[in-house]
Parts: sequence; structure tokens; C-alpha cells
Amino acid sequence: MQQPLAYRMRPRNLEEVVGQQHLVGPGKIIRRMVEAKMLSSIILYGRPGTGKTSIASAIAGSTQYAFRKLNAATDTKKDLQIVAEEAKMSGTVILLLDEVHRLDKIKQDFLLPHLESGRIILIGATTENPYITINPAIRSRTQIFEVHPLSEADIQTAIQTALNDKERGLGNYNVKIADQAFLHLSRATNGDLRSSLNGLELAVKSTPANDDNEIQLNLTVIEECVQRKALTHDKNGDAHYDVISAFQKSIRGSDPDAALHYLARLVEAGDLASICRRLMVIAYEDIGLANPAAASRTVSAVTAAEKLGFPEARIPLANSVVDLCLSPKSNSTHTAIDAALEDIRKGNAGEVPDHLRDNHYQGAEKLERGIGYLYPHDFPDAWVDQQYLPDKLKDTHYYQPQRTGKYEQALANRYDQLTARKK
Repeated sequence: MQQPLAYRMRPRNLEEVVGQQHLVGPGKIIRRMVEAKMLSSIILYGRPGTGKTSIASAIAGSTQYAFRKLNAATDTKKDLQIVAEEAKMSGTVILLLDEVHRLDKIKQDFLLPHLESGRIILIGATTENPYITINPAIRSRTQIFEVHPLSEADIQTAIQTALNDKERGLGNYNVKIADQAFLHLSRATNGDLRSSLNGLELAVKSTPANDDNEIQLNLTVIEECVQRKALTHDKNGDAHYDVISAFQKSIRGSDPDAALHYLARLVEAGDLASICRRLMVIAYEDIGLANPAAASRTVSAVTAAEKLGFPEARIPLANSVVDLCLSPKSNSTHTAIDAALEDIRKGNAGEVPDHLRDNHYQGAEKLERGIGYLYPHDFPDAWVDQQYLPDKLKDTHYYQPQRTGKYEQALANRYDQLTARKK
């Protein structure tokens, strides 16, 4: 029986690895290890389908070492002994140990001396945080690298490669894939390349060719094969951005029911990246200083969602959406920085006042740099009246406080108080 497409398309060397350029790109750590022939045991940590096994096989292919794969949960000590015997005979074996966080003490104790000697180069793969779940004895003998979810562009590259490859891929099929179907295939699996490739193979092999011997894949076929509906059938993709826009505007308008509806549409489309980015923007653009704690909670929710992946990610995301919807709103800092930028872009800047200029160099005093600067901490309330803006902008007020939350109300009172004390 033929192996699945995702298995057949695994990279044979580091050049064929899709994504993870922070690890395998030119000059990056894993490539340097391979090129210097100084491989050491590592743990790859990341969500399913992001390339942990691919990196392991690429390392083996780039070094010509024997490559073996075991599972820490299901394979036995005897299986490890077989690998150890092979390493003894051949010199070095690269062992990909999946679910390495489930390695029990008996297997661990057997493995440790072989890691110490370098006969077995362990590449542990795990979806769990290794700093929490992996035994310190293993952790201390490995380097830990996080594998990131693949981008939409990475998955598109891999899909196109599979469609063109006649030896391992689908290059012998005359496949015509619609633009929206191609886009959905790269988005719907949320960075899981394995699911995208296997969904593509199912679509190709289950779709009859037409009279011109073409296999035409439309959006409906791809939806069925990856078991995830596209966000929209709009051929230009505009509705995808319409939903994201409606999502933000519903939160800005303090309507949690509408916001949860649009969140659900984005979740169903598997668009975790857009949800997380948009929530971070909303937290600072629309809630801002009215409730800074909500922004902090949003960062935590987004971090949790990215670590969990779907389907569990929907839970912290929903928490954040309701929190932001029902928070007081303020765009005062957003408005303030845009007003300052407008002045800069119009060339309305001016010279930095002499008393604020740097004077930490010889000759600064002769240029009258820093002379007359008043150190605020030397004055009551750590404040003293002195000019900070350039002369041409000295009476400008970019920040216009809003009073929709207790925190910014306090800031506004302080701002008014200090403004009144200026001469």
C-alpha cells in the first residue's frame, strides 16, 4: 500500500524543509550543527503537523546517519535496545522519539548513557511544554527548540511542490485547482501541513478526470476533503476580511453576541492567526487606557490559544472576546500617536531643546548641550515645569484623555493637574 502524500513528501535534506527558517535557514542553529558535523540531542516542541518529524528526517538525510523512529509511549525498552545495538555497529544513529514527554523511567535510564556517549542522537518530538513535562535528566542533555506553526505561504509552497513532484508527489496527475480552493487548502488546517497534503491527495484521487483528462478541484471538493468549511465562497476573498472587520467593530460596539458569532465563523475557518492578531489590535486600539488589565489578559489568552491550537483555543479566545466587548473603551492613545505622526510626516518637528540634548561626551558643555536641565526627581512630586517639546510645538497637546474607565480617569486627572501647573 502506498504511503500517504505527507509521508512521501517529507524533506530529504535541510534545503527541502518548509518553514522553520529560524532553525534550519542559512546560519541558523540546526543548519550550523549539521554543517559543522557537531550534532547533539535536541527536543522539538510544537503543534502537530508543523514539521518536527520533517526536520528530524532532513537532519538524517543531510548527515547520512541511520534514522530510526520510535514512540516513547508505545514502543518498548527492547525497541530502544535494537536501536542501541545498531548504533554500536554503525557508530551513530539518529533516533526520532515521538511523544518524548511520555518516556518512562526505565526507558529513560536505558537511553541516558547512549546519549552521553553520542552513539544515539536523540531528536525528541512533543506537543507539550518540555520545560514542564520532560524529565530534567533528559532535558539537561538536550537543546530545546520551538517549532512554529507554518504560515499560509509556507503551506502554499509545499502544496505546489507536491503537485509538481512526479516522483513522490502528484505530478503525474493533471490537476487544476481553483484559486479559492488552493487558498482554503492553505488556510483551513491552521498551519498543519500534514492535514493539508493528505486532504489534497484525497481530493485528487477521489475526483474523476473530465473529458480533457483534467482533475478539477473546486472549493466544495477541498472543503469536503479537509472537513472544514471555507469562511466564504466569495471568489475575490473580500468576505474573509469583511468578517474580520465585523468582528472588530462588534467588539468596539460592545456587542458580545455579535462578536462571538464572528469569532465562531473565524474559528470554523481555522483562522487562528487572524483572530489572535485582531484581538491584540483591538485590546490596544479600542480598549486602550480605559482598561489596561484587559489588554494584559488578551495577551495571555492569545498565548494560550497559540499553544493549545484548535479546538481548545476557542475557549481562551471566547473569554477574551467577552472581556473586551464589555470593557470600557478608549482610543485616546491611538488618536494621540496618529496626531504626532501627522506632524512628523508634515515636517513639523523642530530642534530638540538644548537642555534635553545628550551631554555624555567630551565637548558637550562647550556646545551648551544639556545645560539647564532640571532633574524631576530632585523636586516635590517628581515634577518640575520645564519645556520638553521643540519650540515650534511647545503648546501642542496630542493626548486628549477620555474618561470611560477608572484607570484613564485617574490619568486624566493627573494630566489636567500637571497641565494647570505649567506657566
